[in-house]
Amino acid sequence: MAFGGFTAKDFQVFAIPDIPGRMAAIRGQIQPKLFALAEEIGPNLKPIVGSEAFPHVAKHMRRTVNPPDDTWVAFGPEKRGYKKAQHFKLAISRRCIRFLFEIGPEYAEKVKWVRAWEREIGRLAVKLKKGPGLEWYKNEHDEEPAALLESVSSHEIGGLAGELTRRKDGQLVLGRRLDTVEVLRLKPRAFVQAALATFGDLASLYRLA
Repeated sequence: MAFGGFTAKDFQVFAIPDIPGRMAAIRGQIQPKLFALAEEIGPNLKPIVGSEAFPHVAKHMRRTVNPPDDTWVAFGPEKRGYKKAQHFKLAISRRCIRFLFEIGPEYAEKVKWVRAWEREIGRLAVKLKKGPGLEWYKNEHDEEPAALLESVSSHEIGGLAGELTRRKDGQLVLGRRLDTVEVLRLKPRAFVQAALATFGDLASLYRLA
């Protein structure tokens, strides 16, 4: 199935109040598009990151009470899962789509990754500040960023990864947001290119591992 683009109806899925109704709509309406994006984006990540990036579409298997506020396809170096490794994520929610790089709470090599970040932060901060529209998010599920990276100092950017080792549930989430109006204006090919451009801007972080 080729990716045919998102519609206004896709975003309205996240306004369905009950978990059975929202999950049925996610599975029937949104997941097929995420699988199509996995097929289009996944192979194009290899030259960007230098290795194969395996796609993982969220299943929300642990959800029994509260319906998910977003859903996603993640791309990581492990075939069996993505949460214990660095990964990219394309997430859709009520008001936007986000192209993200994440180091999550379950990442297996937090201390090692933070040390690499600290060694390279001079170079990385310059690159991140130049990436058009790159943002920092406090949480992977937040629709709104905490800061635009070009507007904060290199020193402040350097401190962002400290959350990974200061807190058990610490995470680092950087990326770019497209609101619904922007997404609906983009043709499918342009949308895929926007995702790949963001992942390219964040590839140096992915390769730190």
